[in-house]
Amino acid sequence: MSNELEFLSRRVAAGKLSRRDFLGRAAALGIAAPFANSLLSSAARAAGPVKGGTLKAGLVGGESTNSLDPALFMTQVPFAFGKCWGEMIVELSPEGKLENRIAEEIGSSKDAKVWTLKIRDGVEFHNGKTVTAEDVAATLERHSDEKSKSGALGYMKGIDSIKASGKEVVLTLKEANADLPYLLSDYHLIVQPNGGKDKPDAGISAGPYVVKTNEPGVRHGAERFANYWQGDKMGHADQIEVIVINDATARTAALQGGQVNMINRVEPKIVDLIKRVPGVTIRNHAGPGHYVFIMHCNTAPFDNNDLRMALKLAIDREEMLTKVLRGYGSLGNDFPINASYPLFTEIEQRKYDPDKAKFHYKKSGHDGTVLLRTSDVAFPGAVDASQLFQQSAAKAGIKIELKREPGDGYWNEVWNKQPFCASYWGGRSTQDQMYSTAYLSTADWNDTRFKRPDFDKMVLAARAELDEAKRKQMYHDMAVMVRDEGGLILPMFNQFIDATGAKVDGWVDDPHQELMNGYALAKCWLQA
Repeated sequence: MSNELEFLSRRVAAGKLSRRDFLGRAAALGIAAPFANSLLSSAARAAGPVKGGTLKAGLVGGESTNSLDPALFMTQVPFAFGKCWGEMIVELSPEGKLENRIAEEIGSSKDAKVWTLKIRDGVEFHNGKTVTAEDVAATLERHSDEKSKSGALGYMKGIDSIKASGKEVVLTLKEANADLPYLLSDYHLIVQPNGGKDKPDAGISAGPYVVKTNEPGVRHGAERFANYWQGDKMGHADQIEVIVINDATARTAALQGGQVNMINRVEPKIVDLIKRVPGVTIRNHAGPGHYVFIMHCNTAPFDNNDLRMALKLAIDREEMLTKVLRGYGSLGNDFPINASYPLFTEIEQRKYDPDKAKFHYKKSGHDGTVLLRTSDVAFPGAVDASQLFQQSAAKAGIKIELKREPGDGYWNEVWNKQPFCASYWGGRSTQDQMYSTAYLSTADWNDTRFKRPDFDKMVLAARAELDEAKRKQMYHDMAVMVRDEGGLILPMFNQFIDATGAKVDGWVDDPHQELMNGYALAKCWLQA
C-alpha cells in the first residue's frame, strides 16, 4: 500500500496524475489526508521546484503611502515584495548562517575595524546594467545619510568611510564590530543602480523578479527576471502578486477561497479553525518578533519614569499571552531580546503588580487618563490586547483611554509620531542590530525616544568587544537599563503565523521574519 502511494505521489509531482485523484485513491486505501499530503509534499520536493503559474499572497501591512524606496520600508507588504525584486549584499539562511549574495566574499582586519567586500561578477540589474562595486558603495552611502530616513541608519552611522576600488568595497568602521556582515543583511539594504541616489523608488535591483505593477495599498506585481544571476534557485513562478488585505477575516477568506496562495499574520484565535480547512497549512515558528506598546520618553507624561514603570507593572502579561496569542508566543520582559539571540541572558521576569503600579502612578504625580492609540494593523489581536491592558491598568487606578486608529496611515501618522501606541518589531539578526536600530539616540527608528548618551556608549563598547563573555555581560546590563528606564512595554514575543493553500510547496521555516524571512513568494512554487 505504501509503495503504491509513493508511486502515485511521484506521478502527481511529475504532472501525470491529479492531486484530487491521488487523495481519492489514498482515502480508498484508508490513508488519512494529513499523511497523504505529506507524501505529496515529499514527492514534490524530490522532483524539484515547478516552474510557471502565478503565485499570489494576501498580506496585511500595506498602505497607500508605501514606497518602493527600500530606505522607507517599514511594514510587511514592502518588506515581502522587496525580497522579490531586490537583491542583498548578504543574507541569512534559516539556520542563521551568512549567505553571500552580491558580495562574493567578506573579510576583515584582525581588529574587525576594516572590512572588505568582494563584489560578485556577472550580476545584472533589471535595467540591463552590471552591478559594480560603485553601486554597492553608493547603496551603503545613501543609507548612511540622514536625509534618506533609512531604517538602517542607526547602525550605518558606525561606518566611518566607504570606498570602492575595482571589484572591492572597503568599509572602515568608527569602532570595531565583529557583527558587521550580519548587519549588512538588513532588508533595507537592497542594492540599487548608483545606490538609488538618482531614483530610489524606481524598484530596480537584481532580484528574481522585475516590478510590473505598483499600486500602494492595493496590489503589487512582478514577472520573473530572465537574467537573474542565481538562475533557477529562486523565482519559480512566472509571476508573483501581492494583494493588500489588511482585514484579517477577508484575508483568511481569500486563502480559503483560493484567491490567494498564502497569507501572513493569521490571528492566533483562529489557528485551530484554519487547521481544519482542506488544503490549508498553518506555518508557525518562534523567533525574535515581539508585540509592544511604546512610550516616548521625552514627551509628557511619559517623560516621568515613575509613570512608565506604573504602566509596565499594570499590564497582565500572562493573561495577554493566553487570551491574545493563545500560546503561540512567550512572555516578554520589557527589553527586545529573547533566547533567539545567542548572547541572551535571563533577567528576573516582571510580573503584573497592581499595588506597585498604583504606588509608582501616585509618585509620578500624573492625574487623569492616559491616551493609548491602537489599530488592527499594529499586530494580530492588538485591539484586544489594548482592551486587556486597559482593564488590568484600571485595577491599579490607572485610566487608559483607547483610540482605535484606521489601518491605512497608521505607520506614517501614528507609529514613531504619537507618544503612546501599539506596535510590533520583527526582531533583528543580532543584539547590536536590534539596539542600534531602535535604541541608539541617533537612530531614525528610535520609537521610544530613549536617548541616553550612557546607553549609546554601552552599545558602541559592546560592538567593539571581541571577548564573548564580556560582551554577554554588556548586553545584560543594556537590557536591564532598557527594561527599567526605557519606554518599551513588551508583554509578549510572538510566533510568526502564516498559512499556505493547496499546491504551495517549497516552504522552509525561517525564524528571522514572517513569510520565510520575506522570501516565500520568491522561493516557493505551485505544484503541477
